[in-house]
Amino acid sequence: MANRVTAAEVKQIMSTTLADAIVDAYILAAEEMVTNVLSTDTTLSAALLKEIERWLAAHMIAATKERMETEAGAGGAYIKYAGTFGEAFSSTPYGQMVLQLDTTGKFASLGCKVASMSAIQGPSRD
Repeated sequence: MANRVTAAEVKQIMSTTLADAIVDAYILAAEEMVTNVLSTDTTLSAALLKEIERWLAAHMIAATKERMETEAGAGGAYIKYAGTFGEAFSSTPYGQMVLQLDTTGKFASLGCKVASMSAIQGPSRD
């Protein structure tokens, strides 16, 4: 399947100095992920899948190459970045938009582990 979005369309929603060829690599990854996670869901329109792919590509860029600064210093030189890797899609505004656009909830459930607990009865202490 061809990519749903272009580098120019991703650059419309985020400020980046990355070359189009680099943005295209992120788009390819986003396209694969959107296709694998959402392509079997017939409730999502092609236009919505395109938007999810665009915001997902921006999220991937913001989580790696173009991390978002929340604070910056000068004399002591420090930078504080937004989000952490453990926060998944919530770590960038672009990922948060992916979660909003995905009305199926499939992206929100990615990486969630199902936990179960059972008790084992021990020997009686009577």
